[in-house]
Amino acid sequence: MGDSSSEEKASSKSTSILLQIVEHSDGSASRPFVPVSAPSDDRPDAAVLSKDVPLNPAHNTWLRIYRPSVLPHATNLPIVIYFHGGGFVVFSAASTFYHGLCEAMTGAISALVVSLEYRLAPEHRLPAAYEDAVETVLWIRSQARDPAAGEPWLVRHGDFSRCFLMGSSSGANMAYHAGLLATALELLPLRLPGLILHQPYFGGVERTPSEIRSEDDPILPLQANDTLWRLALPKGAGRDHEFCNPVVAVPPELRHLPRCLVKGCEGDPLVDRQREFVRMLEREGASVVARVDEGGFHSVELLDPIRAESLFAEVRRFICNDL
Repeated sequence: MGDSSSEEKASSKSTSILLQIVEHSDGSASRPFVPVSAPSDDRPDAAVLSKDVPLNPAHNTWLRIYRPSVLPHATNLPIVIYFHGGGFVVFSAASTFYHGLCEAMTGAISALVVSLEYRLAPEHRLPAAYEDAVETVLWIRSQARDPAAGEPWLVRHGDFSRCFLMGSSSGANMAYHAGLLATALELLPLRLPGLILHQPYFGGVERTPSEIRSEDDPILPLQANDTLWRLALPKGAGRDHEFCNPVVAVPPELRHLPRCLVKGCEGDPLVDRQREFVRMLEREGASVVARVDEGGFHSVELLDPIRAESLFAEVRRFICNDL
């Protein structure tokens, strides 16, 4: 049975879709409608092809794989494992705006993109999403180790020595934590030379100035931010939990973390958190490239094609080790 007070709050008019999440007393949530897109499969007019493959049927997780329709001769493409945003609570790899982003990025950076459909909170609280992310890395490794039985697009066209973890917002949080967990795994012949963290979603008990200013933010208002963390964190965990606030306790795995690109913008309510995170990486000796653009807003790459092209250009340069 639903929590009527939560439902009344969620029904108020708001410019943020995140305020339309409805919490229920049984530990579930109702989510706003978001259009979804099917994969292209083998449509002949598509510049970028895509298809879905199962990951873990018991968890209802799957992967949407993208590749350019025209492939370079004698050159295998880097692989980008991508984790979508949504505060761990909403959206899908099939959400039209994330599907479009992955299509555009595949063509712009000339890569294979593997986008994960992971379990969402509150039905599956953290670390469920991290576990799904690591399972994706291990699935990619299995393709590299057994190419005869592997997924054809990956084994024929993918460069397993150049596999990058990338995410936007909460997906960037996932890429960071999956990168930490992967340091303890034997991945060869798969290699993870870098993490690409776009507007990573972090938090903490004490408000930052950029969070305080975000009360009426049209994309990530303070109330929505609080709701997402309350639904995503393990039961009883506070906002200084390691899943939310990575700077409180530096993990020992950090010294083995791959090179990181951390990208944000001044208009993002999370920009102060991202700066704290970059300072931690630098202080602990991690290899990090930090970029903070003027203006903008959270999830800007989904709504501003010029910003999306700028992101793709930096991702391409990072993959080519030109940053």
